[in-house]
Amino acid sequence: MLKKFLAIVAIGAITLTQSVSAAEVKLNDPNKMVRQVSEYTFDRIKKDQPLISKDKEHLRVIVEEELMPYIDYKYAALRVLGSEVSKVRAITDEAEKAKAIKEIQRFISVFREYLVATYAGVFTQYTDQHVEFGAEQPFKGKDVVVVKTKITEDGKPDIKIDFKVREDRSGEWRAYDMIAEGISLLDAKQSELQGILRQQGIDNVSNLLEQKSQLPVQFRGNNSND
Repeated sequence: MLKKFLAIVAIGAITLTQSVSAAEVKLNDPNKMVRQVSEYTFDRIKKDQPLISKDKEHLRVIVEEELMPYIDYKYAALRVLGSEVSKVRAITDEAEKAKAIKEIQRFISVFREYLVATYAGVFTQYTDQHVEFGAEQPFKGKDVVVVKTKITEDGKPDIKIDFKVREDRSGEWRAYDMIAEGISLLDAKQSELQGILRQQGIDNVSNLLEQKSQLPVQFRGNNSND
């Protein structure tokens, strides 16, 4: 059901422009996709350090070009909306339903920009750490796999990060969630926004995320509401 609804609300959503390296990424293999995208992204951050030092906003460019083509942000956005999507499905009035679908389309677009800002902020903390990849996961016949990675840095504890990756109808794999030290970022965001969605509606949550995504790029830490 979610896949069918995703196809409906995706109409009119933004089309991503992939980077030059996108053609080289193995989208038919989730293990290779995560490894290649990680390598391309971190290599780009290293290469562009002079630009980043002058203006941290350049990190948004890197995220847009190296990371976002491989993030299933539409699916992630619908997961965050949760039961709100079911409510829209149940609407029988055509005009009301069309309005509700437009609100969801806007939320998807805003959520994408919010992710760009969030990832850009996280990358401000990158100081040449090393990424290690776990054993390749079997994926034939599966819709979702978890690709395990570990970030290591001298003198600091390792950080375990798992990526949830899903296959779309065309057989291409993209990540939709990151699990850091056992905590799903998608589940955390859903819990944070659940009450606001219920009380104030989708458009107000979109306004909130839009405001946050327009803030200057900076790392806001684990205790931030951003």
